[in-house]
Amino acid sequence: MAAACARVTLGKVGWFVSESPACRRPGNISSLAARLNLHGSRRAFGTGGGGGGGAGLRSRLPSGGGGRLLGCAVLLGGGLGLYQTLKFSAQHHLAQEENKASAAAGGVKLTLYQYKTCPFCSKVRAFLDYHGLPYDIVEVNPVMRQEIKWSAYRKVPILMVDEEVQLNDSSVIISSLKTYLVSKEKSMAEILRCYPEMKSVNDSGKEVTEYNNKYWLMLSEPETQLLYPEKNLQKEEMKWRQWADDWLVHLISPNVYRTTGESLASFDYIVREGKFGTFEGFFAKYVGAAAMFIIAKRLKSRHNLQEDVRQDLYKAVNDWVAAVGKNRKFMGGDQPNLADLAVFGVLRVMEGLQAFDDMMENTKVKLWYRRMERAALNHEGRD
Repeated sequence: MAAACARVTLGKVGWFVSESPACRRPGNISSLAARLNLHGSRRAFGTGGGGGGGAGLRSRLPSGGGGRLLGCAVLLGGGLGLYQTLKFSAQHHLAQEENKASAAAGGVKLTLYQYKTCPFCSKVRAFLDYHGLPYDIVEVNPVMRQEIKWSAYRKVPILMVDEEVQLNDSSVIISSLKTYLVSKEKSMAEILRCYPEMKSVNDSGKEVTEYNNKYWLMLSEPETQLLYPEKNLQKEEMKWRQWADDWLVHLISPNVYRTTGESLASFDYIVREGKFGTFEGFFAKYVGAAAMFIIAKRLKSRHNLQEDVRQDLYKAVNDWVAAVGKNRKFMGGDQPNLADLAVFGVLRVMEGLQAFDDMMENTKVKLWYRRMERAALNHEGRD
C-alpha cells in the first residue's frame, strides 16, 4: 500500500513537471534536459549559499533526518519529473516522425492485404519499409481468403489507399506509389488510370489479368530527369524489375521445395508465419509440402531449369550482382532504386531456409543484400 501511494505521489510530481509551461514549449529532448538541468543547478546553488531565497527555503526545511528524507524525496521527485519530461518529449518526437512519414505519403492511409511468405507481397513491403511509409497489414488466409472476399481481384498483394482506391499487382502498386511520392500534382485515383487492366486467356485456357505500363513511372519530363539523371538508368531499372517478376520469382519454389526435407521445412515456415487454422495448418504442412515437392518438379521442367536448380539460382543472383557492378552500392547508385527493392523483396522470402543459406554462401550477393537490409530497416528512402 505504501509503495502504491509513493508511485501515485511521485507520478503527480512527474506530471506537474512535464505539464509545466516551460516543458511544453517546442524543442528537442536535449534542449529540454538542458533547461531542466539549469533550473536544478540554480535551485541547488540557492539552497547552499548565504541569504536570499535560499536561506528562506533552508529555514523552512525540517532539521536532521526529516530534512534529509524530504531532500531525498525532492531529488527523487525531480528525477522522475525529468524522466517523465524526456519520455513525453521522446513520444512527441516519434509522433512527429510518424507524421512526417505520413505526410511524405500525402497523408494517406495504407492497408496491405498479403501472404507474408509471398515474394510479390515482400516486394511491396520492401518498398514501403524503405520509404518509411506507415501501413497496416491484413494477413490473408490462403485457403478461405475471407479477408479479401469483398474484392473481385482474388490475388495478393492488394493495397488499399484511404480505404477507397484499390491497387492490385505488386509492380503496379510500387509504380503508382513512387509516382505519387515524386509527383504532387496527381491523386492516386488519377495515377491508377495510367495502368489499365487487360484481361486475356492464357495457354491453359485460364483468364488472366495484366496491367499496361506497370514498370513505368507517370512523371513529367522535369521529374523524370530529376529522378533519372542519365537516360539509361530508367531503362535499366525497368529491365531488372521485369526480370525479377519474369525470372527470379520462378526460381524460388523449385529451390525451397527442392527436396522433401526442404519442402517440409518451407511449409513449417509458411504455416508459422501465415494465417492458418489448426486443421488447415496441419494439412498445409504435410499434404501441402508433399504436393509442392511434386509441383516444384513440374516448375523445373516448365521453366527449363537445370537438374540442380541451385545452379540456376546462383547464376541469376550473380548476374544481378554483375549488373550492379563493383563501383555502385546499389543499382540505383548510392541509394536503392525500384529494381534493387524488387530483387531484395523476392530473395528475402527465402530467409531462414536452406536455399537462402546456400545462396549467401555460394554467390557474391551478401554485401549487396546486407546493405539492402540496412536500407529497408532504417527507412533510408524516407524524404
